[in-house]
Formats: sequence, C-alpha cells, structure tokens
Amino acid sequence: MTTYVITVPGTFVHGVTDASRSDVERRLRPQDPKNTDLGENEELSLVTVEENNTFSVRLEVKAANQTSAEAEAVRIVSSALRDSGFTEDDAPLGPAAVTGIDREF
Repeated sequence: MTTYVITVPGTFVHGVTDASRSDVERRLRPQDPKNTDLGENEELSLVTVEENNTFSVRLEVKAANQTSAEAEAVRIVSSALRDSGFTEDDAPLGPAAVTGIDREF
C-alpha cells in the first residue's frame, strides 16, 4: 500500500459558515495530511476556503494506486460534506489530484 496526499477542490455555491466549515473539518480529521511527512514539511491545511468560496481539501489516503486513492478521497469528502448538510449542488467537487506520495515498502 502507498500513502497519498490527495487534494480535492470544490466550491461552496451559497457560501459557508464557520460552524459548517468546522463540522466538515471535524468529519475529515482522521485523514488529516499533517500525519504524513509531506504534510508536516509543507504545513498543509486540511480545508482551505478562499474569499470566492472555492475550497481545497487535502487528505491522507492509503491505496494500492493513484486512481483508487483519488476515488477514495472524493468519496470521503463527498460523505463529509453530505453529513454536514451540503448537497452535491451546494458544494460541487472538481477532479481530485495527487499532491504527494509516501511509499511504504
């Protein structure tokens, strides 16, 4: 298995409150990339929200390959958003991308 840091972009179409953002972050905390060497070195934030309500979520995901890691990251982010009250229309996601790789041998 390989540990990937995956970035999933999106947009809060109707904005996001501090409470809602905190709820999403709490749900994503187990996949915080700060637990990886890359996350520590780069000081990666779990969730970054820009002034225009676009956001980036960075997650640590263990998977057999890049495609599986990206799919799992999108699944995790979608679930956290949904469980925090955001529909797919409220917070559409863009394509996931690998930000870093930490291979385990």
